[in-house]
Amino acid sequence: MGVYKHIRQVWKQPRKNLGELYRERIRPGFIVVRQRVMRGGHRRTHVGRKGRRSKHYGIKITLAKNYQSIAEQRAARKYPNCEVLNSYWVAKDPIYYWYEIILVDKAHPAIKSDKNISWITSPKHTRRVFRGLTSSAKKSKIKKK
Repeated sequence: MGVYKHIRQVWKQPRKNLGELYRERIRPGFIVVRQRVMRGGHRRTHVGRKGRRSKHYGIKITLAKNYQSIAEQRAARKYPNCEVLNSYWVAKDPIYYWYEIILVDKAHPAIKSDKNISWITSPKHTRRVFRGLTSSAKKSKIKKK
């Protein structure tokens, strides 16, 4: 019960120690999404195989991506009109990792007119999360080498 009490507190208020990200939440054109990713090993079953299913039917998969980049990609698929700016870890429980993803609405007039963030509206930054251009994806690339 202690873990769920902690998660309830996390849901109520954003993390205080992330100064810049906290200030960007209240600005128009920014969206903060909380995304969960299942922890632990991942298994893939054999698709299309007929007959008896053995006990060890699934294939165990080692993830090539980290959980944070998976959460970013899921949020980007859910909100196709937004681009992922960044994300950070919020909590974990026995089943899930929880991340908050900061999305930017490219079509919002406040984003287009702001010179600090208008770079994300250019076509070369389209779907950057799927090309590994966010900070979490870059970190996972470095670890693999």
